Amino acid sequence: MDMTIRPRRLRTTANLRKMVRETRMDKSSLVYPMFVKDGVNIKEEIPTMPGQFRYSVDQIPEILTEMADAGVGNVMLFGIPEHKDAEGSGAYACDGIIQKALEKAKKEVPDLFYIGDVCMCEYTSHGHCGILKGDYVDNDLTLEKLSQIAVSQVQAGADMVAPSDMMDGHIRAIREGLDQNGFLTTPIMSYAVKYASAFYGPFRDAAGSAPAFGDRKSYQMDYHNRREGMKEALLDLEEGADILMVKPAMSYLDMVREIKDATDVPMAAYSVSGEYAMVKAGARLGYVDEAAILCEMAVCAYRAGVDIYMTYFAKEIAGYMDEGRIG
Repeated sequence: MDMTIRPRRLRTTANLRKMVRETRMDKSSLVYPMFVKDGVNIKEEIPTMPGQFRYSVDQIPEILTEMADAGVGNVMLFGIPEHKDAEGSGAYACDGIIQKALEKAKKEVPDLFYIGDVCMCEYTSHGHCGILKGDYVDNDLTLEKLSQIAVSQVQAGADMVAPSDMMDGHIRAIREGLDQNGFLTTPIMSYAVKYASAFYGPFRDAAGSAPAFGDRKSYQMDYHNRREGMKEALLDLEEGADILMVKPAMSYLDMVREIKDATDVPMAAYSVSGEYAMVKAGARLGYVDEAAILCEMAVCAYRAGVDIYMTYFAKEIAGYMDEGRIG
């Protein structure tokens, strides 16, 4: 057979395959999401997310140290307050669960980079991501509260804030709040393209954040839409977002690629609780190889254009990088 071009030449040995690899990953791009709960001496496994836990503030140094030792330098904190109200006041209280966790984390494990999730769903008695007017989330009333949440988190020690509420104008409101309080250099990672997804189910169990009525489709995006996602991303960029995120990751990598091609800021994706739970369930039943599939999911996200990857498998992926399985 007379063939001049043979693509298989570059696949013949492991060393050669690594040399010509197009997608390369690094531990510094991993972010571990974790749940912090009011109380003491708490480390309780999340039933729908085996291997993941809710921690009280006094217990978080252990898991933070584990992450640091594994080379995972970035953590995102989600709070589970003891008390909730219609205004979600625990989200911006100076002694709120996230604020206390940030102060403890900064004191005990100062070398990690801490990201605060800015939203209200875990803190409102109705479970929605903002202030209600009747049964509808009032966008503009919510903006002031989101700004307060972001400022309070940075005052407590957050290195970056990540608004996940999907209110129109939220990036501008948060940027103005941070700047007015002297936090001009604090970056915002926007959940710019956040779809109303069934993949969030286990998270809502973990954080106790399921809405008491209705759903979030009036503010989270319709997963049928692609151009709308680009519109959301460009609006957030115009308002001052420093990093753009697509959520979930696995089923929305087309949006990652499209936004990456159209913008010049770092691109993040959140491999959400449903993705984690499916891998765990499949592996437990013997249907999939857990290590192989989580590595493949991660590489595919980076191949699509991800620069920052949020995943509950962060420690495992870091370990596989050390082993040379991916990277």
